Amino acid sequence: MSEVINGYQKVENYPQEKTDALADHYQQVLELLGEDPKREGLEKTPLRVAKAMQFLCQGYQQNPAEILTSAMFKEDYRQMVVVKDIEFYSLCEHHMLPFFGKAHVAYIPNGTITGLSKIARVVEAFSRRLQVQERLTTQIKDCIEQTLNPLGVAVVIEAKHMCMTMRGIQKQNSVTTTSDFTGAFKKESTRAEFIRLIGSHLS
Repeated sequence: MSEVINGYQKVENYPQEKTDALADHYQQVLELLGEDPKREGLEKTPLRVAKAMQFLCQGYQQNPAEILTSAMFKEDYRQMVVVKDIEFYSLCEHHMLPFFGKAHVAYIPNGTITGLSKIARVVEAFSRRLQVQERLTTQIKDCIEQTLNPLGVAVVIEAKHMCMTMRGIQKQNSVTTTSDFTGAFKKESTRAEFIRLIGSHLS
């Protein structure tokens, strides 16, 4: 589906039936909140939100393992590979409010490597779903572990949660950190090297 606005062609590939159904629900939400969905500022809001939610949850249509296998190479490299400061944006499944931050991922190859961008794409695929940070951390680790069969995997995620900052306890500067390690990263010296390389405050 494409739309031309002031000479700019905007291309969106959202299923029409699903988009219409979502828009109908969001119109009802606006009404239940006491708004008038027919007023000028809200007239197209249900449709916009329907498209936005499909974008924010596009990870359900992506296969993270296939992302990794699309660029796997035989390589006799057995030192740490670190991709740090991977930006991500996700939605908390409890309140459907955003949480966002950075993921730091490392693995030690066991004869097979993957394209560096694929690590970031795996983070993206899992984060673009309704999530909790703890599960997101483990899913990234498990995917790399099961697909690449490395000597070890390490994942650290640092994030701010809007469900804590704009509602509830309303603590503006709180940051949540989660981590998961397998294989060689369970060794204290290897884990310490990873923490040093990502520049985290963790110890």
